[in-house]
Amino acid sequence: MSTQMRMASVASGSSGNCIYVGSDNTHILIDAGVSKKRTEVGLNANHIDIRDISAIMVTHEHIDHINGLGVISRKYEIPIYATAKTLIEIENNTKLGRIPEGLYREVKEDEPVDIGDLQIYPFKISHDAVQPVGYRINCRDKSVAVATDMGTYDDYIVSCLQGLDAIVIEANHDVRMLLAGSYPYYLKQRILGDRGHLSNEASGRLIDAILHDNMKYIMLGHLSRENNYEELAYETVRTEIMLSDNKYKADDFNISVAKRDINSELFAV
Repeated sequence: MSTQMRMASVASGSSGNCIYVGSDNTHILIDAGVSKKRTEVGLNANHIDIRDISAIMVTHEHIDHINGLGVISRKYEIPIYATAKTLIEIENNTKLGRIPEGLYREVKEDEPVDIGDLQIYPFKISHDAVQPVGYRINCRDKSVAVATDMGTYDDYIVSCLQGLDAIVIEANHDVRMLLAGSYPYYLKQRILGDRGHLSNEASGRLIDAILHDNMKYIMLGHLSRENNYEELAYETVRTEIMLSDNKYKADDFNISVAKRDINSELFAV
């Protein structure tokens, strides 16, 4: 029996991240890095009521991924799912306010979690957080993923992202802009390192490794405000696909860029 999954970006970038994923019956957020109001407005624009959200899946504890977590979780009593070490960091973050312990749910890498009719697979990612993960979400014969905040990728990541219908994937920075920019040396090294963020070129190569005939949507996310811009990320990823040895052309796929301050349209697969 075929089903339909939906996905949208509420916010994506270094100032806040929140991605909606849902089926006909179950609705979740990946991260809650913007305010309650901003999250509600972004969801409402796509006719989604925040009261219908069954879970918030947290990728890691950096503030641009959890800034609105305390208020949203408390107000609507939405369970928070994250790895054990990430949950400790959330609990110890005084900026979030006290979150009732009963709302915490632990996930483990490579062990699926069922929420409604969604099967959610946390997978390990390389980032400078205590225990970060990405998420692949399946519903019957459909599958989407959120894969951001990765300094590098390997065969394990590629295997976790095979056969997707849609993905939100990081294209954080242009290497030349970063090197020439005003960031201090240590921060440039952090971003460029294996526990930092994917460049536009690296994002294009990872996308190229997971392309297949039934990939429907590719959304580039977590763009740096200072070291990237939408057109550059978009064209660089397209160029990587065009220059690769595979059979595909960039025009074979619906590629878009998640905006920092404006929610995307809801896309369905």
